[in-house]
Amino acid sequence: MSEIPAILTRALSKTYKDVRALDNVNLSLPANRIYGLLGRNGAGKTTLMSILTGQNYPSSGEAEIFGHAPFEHDATLSRVCFIRESQKYPDDFKVFQAFKAASMFFDNWDEQLAQELIQAFNLPVKRRIKKLSRGQLSAVGVIIGIASRAEITFFDEPYLGLDAVARQIFYDRLIEDFANYPRTIVLSSHLIDEVANLLEHVIVIDQGRIIIDSEAEELQGAAVTVTGGAQKVEEFIAGYPVIHRDALGSLASISVRARLTAEQRERAQNLGLELSPVSLQQLVVRSTLNSNPDEAGTSERQAIK
Repeated sequence: MSEIPAILTRALSKTYKDVRALDNVNLSLPANRIYGLLGRNGAGKTTLMSILTGQNYPSSGEAEIFGHAPFEHDATLSRVCFIRESQKYPDDFKVFQAFKAASMFFDNWDEQLAQELIQAFNLPVKRRIKKLSRGQLSAVGVIIGIASRAEITFFDEPYLGLDAVARQIFYDRLIEDFANYPRTIVLSSHLIDEVANLLEHVIVIDQGRIIIDSEAEELQGAAVTVTGGAQKVEEFIAGYPVIHRDALGSLASISVRARLTAEQRERAQNLGLELSPVSLQQLVVRSTLNSNPDEAGTSERQAIK
């Protein structure tokens, strides 16, 4: 018998009046991996996470956490931690009270780890939460997300307001604790290149539909930018899906989905063409800019491989 996925959706859709926030989303994500949920603002990321954490419900289709629908299912929800960008706390709460409440809710809470993170982020635990800066508020969420050690943790843009040093602390401590205590982590972020090395699997959503669902390793080298004389570039890329074009006079720079062989790279060199890799961030940006909602899905996922 195959293992039950940590996260499973079948034809999941969500409509708000005349806006289709999610459109036929199908995912099957095994446990104990780090997933990147990427896409533009309004693409459907937060809606998807809200449904998976029982804070919203679908218009149609199914969503399951470890084989159970999360909505109003306490046993399932107790296994999930959702750190939102707009996390709300009671107005009179102080920082230490937020951690105390989290320690009572999450069975795997590690108080020693929480205290270490409080020190690392230099967080004033006796200050009222409503008096915190944007970065300090984000640090509260990051600490709860890591120290909860929930079986599934969703981070929805957890870094807002954190400076580069604080973000690096988050990434380092997350990876360190994940290595010692594996669990399922879904990380939504706009800083794609910054988190790229953390991700084992990448999911890109655009206009409510999944346009990329691929292992991170499979995306490395999945696209290349070819630069040189326009005619030679066009001849070289013939037959490959184009994700971006730049042209200036007789010169062109075109990004295509292609895994070039050694022979193809040698041919490009002989033609005087320059080849450069497309970063994960560039790939996501170009894919969302060029995605067609009527054609997204399986065809896109196949093209990326």
